[in-house]
Amino acid sequence: MLIKEYRICMPLTTEEYRVGQLYTISKHSHQESEKGEGVEVVKNEPHEDPVHGPGQFTEKRVHLSSKLPSWARAVTPRIFYITEKAWNYYPYTITADGRSLQCSFLPKFSIYIETKYEDNCGDSENIFRSDKILGDHEVSFLDIAFDEIPERYYRSLEDPRFFSSAKTGRGPLQEGWRQHTKPIMCSYKLVSVKFEVWGLQTRVEQFVHKVIRDILLIGHRQAFAWVDEWCAGMTMEEVRCYERETQEATNELIGLVAPTISVSEVGQPTATHSAPASAPSTPLSDEAPDFLAPPKTRPRKKSAPETLTLPALRERAGTE
Repeated sequence: MLIKEYRICMPLTTEEYRVGQLYTISKHSHQESEKGEGVEVVKNEPHEDPVHGPGQFTEKRVHLSSKLPSWARAVTPRIFYITEKAWNYYPYTITADGRSLQCSFLPKFSIYIETKYEDNCGDSENIFRSDKILGDHEVSFLDIAFDEIPERYYRSLEDPRFFSSAKTGRGPLQEGWRQHTKPIMCSYKLVSVKFEVWGLQTRVEQFVHKVIRDILLIGHRQAFAWVDEWCAGMTMEEVRCYERETQEATNELIGLVAPTISVSEVGQPTATHSAPASAPSTPLSDEAPDFLAPPKTRPRKKSAPETLTLPALRERAGTE
């Protein structure tokens, strides 16, 4: 098992990001989905934990069949997906429990992620006090403005070095921004990757961490770049409604039967920890093996829509 801790700062408060992370996850999942591929939401419902209190449980299936090479498709089921289970006790999140991100093809592969958010610049030490951590683990600071991301996922409109929020006045972010920017928050993520196959364990675990690093950078960059869409007075009730409608539209886009999705809001616990970020549906490493890379014949996706309501949702609303 390879354990690393990632710390990602953003020019937001943890209370603001309570709405922002839900909005960003829903919008990104819809963007990265298409017929037969993408993020299927199986469950999204309130959940009560005896330790962490009230929260929200989600179960998703990330469908990846077309990204497998021909040799893998020959020995795997027709439908290939990764199951993601997450428990969001904002401001603390688990993705997921034990064998968290379970792969329908690789039963010996799992990812476990704990997330805590705090209003600081990433200077909290030993924030994860857990018996699961054996010895020291690597701590990596990720800079949403100046750390590189794979070129094919770069969008100038989502570059924090150039983006300026019209509604909050925040940005662009300059060198050393973490030392002088207010407000500022940090996402602390403890990521454990396990692949129990002799001869491949170290290489696969290191590769998966590289993918996760890229995913985290992309997700947090988007959360800041889309701040004008969700930050101006958007309530939890409104973002839950947006989440429900977007998830249903995404399930329909993938071509699967949409389940009944309950996203009713539950009370917020008094914990001092923090929140989540669900993995995007598309692997983000330039060095990914063929089965993780988008097919070369697939047209390049356009930039994200800049309006709150997705076009598909607006059309549906107009016919009701």
